Amino acid sequence: MAENMFSELARVIEQVGKDKGIDRLVVIDAITQGMLVAARKKYGTYRDIEANYNEESGEVELFQFKEVVEREKYIDDEVEIPLDEALRLDPNAALDDSIGIKLDSKDLGRIAAQTAKQIIMQKVRDAEREIVFNEFEQRKGEIASGIARRVERGAIVVDMGRTEAYIPPREQIPGEQYKPGDRIQGYLSEVRQTTRGPQIIMSRADERYLMKLFEMEVPEIYDGIVEIMAAAREPGARAKIAVRSKDQAVDPVGACVGMKGTRVQNIVQELRGEKIDIVPWDEDITRFACNALAPAEISRVFLDEDNKELEIVVPDNQLSLAIGKKGQNVRLAAKLTGWKIDIMSESSASARTSESIFNLMLIPAMTDTMAQNIFQSGFGSFVAISQAAEDEIMTIPGYDTTEKAEKLIADAKSVVEKYKAEGIPVPTSPAAQMSVKPTGGDAKAQADLRLKQELEKLESQTQSKEEQ
Repeated sequence: MAENMFSELARVIEQVGKDKGIDRLVVIDAITQGMLVAARKKYGTYRDIEANYNEESGEVELFQFKEVVEREKYIDDEVEIPLDEALRLDPNAALDDSIGIKLDSKDLGRIAAQTAKQIIMQKVRDAEREIVFNEFEQRKGEIASGIARRVERGAIVVDMGRTEAYIPPREQIPGEQYKPGDRIQGYLSEVRQTTRGPQIIMSRADERYLMKLFEMEVPEIYDGIVEIMAAAREPGARAKIAVRSKDQAVDPVGACVGMKGTRVQNIVQELRGEKIDIVPWDEDITRFACNALAPAEISRVFLDEDNKELEIVVPDNQLSLAIGKKGQNVRLAAKLTGWKIDIMSESSASARTSESIFNLMLIPAMTDTMAQNIFQSGFGSFVAISQAAEDEIMTIPGYDTTEKAEKLIADAKSVVEKYKAEGIPVPTSPAAQMSVKPTGGDAKAQADLRLKQELEKLESQTQSKEEQ
């Protein structure tokens, strides 16, 4: 069996290399390593044995190396050879040389040959795994497709031909179901090398999958004329993608939508009905945020660049539209822009402005105009003024000198100390309380508030007549 195992190696090497796509040098290394292990298993690890592949004969040759010693000092036959015997093998042998003696691979025996076979198979498998890993490592970031085979712990196992890929539950579109044999497509998001071979992670929920689908479907994106700047998804429900054009003659949104919406509809079908908003990208974050919140109308935008926060004011009847179902629209807009976004109705914004102005008017010698300037500069209370630095206060119109800034801060601190010492709550604006109106199109709540206001008005008029 050993003879059959190691005969015609040249043919075996070529065949394995052809069938598995493995370099012949890798196969040769696997065979020589297998032979070496088998030889050491038969003769023991104590001996110095080497295995080499002979290209001319197409065989793996085993050599045992022994040290040349004097006959008088000869002790161990396994690692030493007397000088007189060494000279018969090699006339140029000398003391302390290491001389190689060829071993017959036929002597390895059945068990040793089986061991060599197992090692060779393992080496070939390892080489094959490495090839697959390198192939998919290069394809990472692309879209690939395969056949759904089974589900393991919620993960869909996809047959990719030479290997399998996994779509974990978190990378699946909610509600999607695949039967064995169904073709499935996804984004190659991760390729890992494990002890069990390459592990390939596919995703259908990744934003990059959406971007790649647009790249495949829209020639202008593939050619680089239209650029995808950002994307945000709630898989299976809704997505937003921001695009811009490098050519003024090309409308980026129109290019992505396609004639009669064909391009975007193809992507929607692939994503199982996921609604897609295509948003024009803008360098101005305020305009970009307004585009991202479409179709809601925007009244005003307040910008906090240091904290990357946007406060957006919308008409009362647009509040629910801007926020979206369960906050979906504003969440996607925030993710798309990379800024924190707070949505506020005009009535709420008006009430907050009234309250801030009233609060600032508690500072001694504060006028309405001065309070308006302070509020417009980003300070909404006397507490905020008391905690501000001088250079921040000096940015407010009318407080552009050190003396004025120091006095405003000191006055604000005196108000803080006053209410702290008296232990009474800071008063709030009656006007702000009255101006708060229900939002979100709650007609019943608005009607109740109006009825309450009319009753209070009627009661006040009645009391005035009785006093007369």
